[in-house]
Amino acid sequence: MPVRVSAFPKCFIDEIASGRMSLFEWIEMAKSLEPDGLEMYDRFLPSFASDYLRDVRDALHAAGFAMPMFCCSPDFTAPDPDKRKREIEREAEMIRVTRFLGGPRSVCRILSGQRYPQVSWEQGRDWVLGAIHELLPVAKEHDVVLGMENHYKDGFWIYPEFAQKMDRFIGIVNSIPDHDHFGVQYDPSNAIVAGDDPIELLRSVADRVVSMHASDRYLVEGATLEDLRGSDGTIGYSEKLRHGVTGKGLNDYDSIFRILSEQSYKGWISIEDGMNGMGEMAESIAFLRRMIGKWF
Repeated sequence: MPVRVSAFPKCFIDEIASGRMSLFEWIEMAKSLEPDGLEMYDRFLPSFASDYLRDVRDALHAAGFAMPMFCCSPDFTAPDPDKRKREIEREAEMIRVTRFLGGPRSVCRILSGQRYPQVSWEQGRDWVLGAIHELLPVAKEHDVVLGMENHYKDGFWIYPEFAQKMDRFIGIVNSIPDHDHFGVQYDPSNAIVAGDDPIELLRSVADRVVSMHASDRYLVEGATLEDLRGSDGTIGYSEKLRHGVTGKGLNDYDSIFRILSEQSYKGWISIEDGMNGMGEMAESIAFLRRMIGKWF
């Protein structure tokens, strides 16, 4: 199966999640971009009832789209044990939704959780690993792949990602021996936001990558990454570090695609774009198609 391109409407997250734009409107709009698939986000769905999910799946198929990845943001590090239990139960349900919308081998994106000030690295790591081990049998039952993303912060969270920094992220990934139903959802721009080297991170997890976000960031004139770096080494979301057309920013996509090609990568690559309009999304998709033609 060749590498394929999907789209995620970062520009419309708030509109769709709030109901100001319906998911079906976005599916219709996305036809003009001509991706192979559309990535979904759990907050895009006002209901998980079977009739509604069937309508979404039918709309995707009618538009000619696959659903390769379902983005979820489980909070496995919540200090409250009842909340952690609810997060695991909800994620199990999201795995079932992923299979329904995307079919076998689709990716259900997971995160580690929030970086609560009162939760130590050791305690949080154990909670995250415990949650993943509880969910792996569900993923196997539905033949869905759990893709843990090197992430910054879900837009509806208070605190940044618990495993935002590369050493923590790799530490958790390497503690999960399952290579069939667990892997990495790689985002090079999130590595930049974490203050890490996206290429170094990719080399460390290249054999575990199951899906990828291809966004890009650029610095406003006069700014440097060192200017934006905090005391913990991270950069975070700064007004001086902005989204732009994929391939025109800070990420070295030739190196990224070369590493993926060396691993005979066969997954999906999704643009996470559009902060400056649909035109930039179209440019990003065109760039990815050129890169796929060059490297695969």
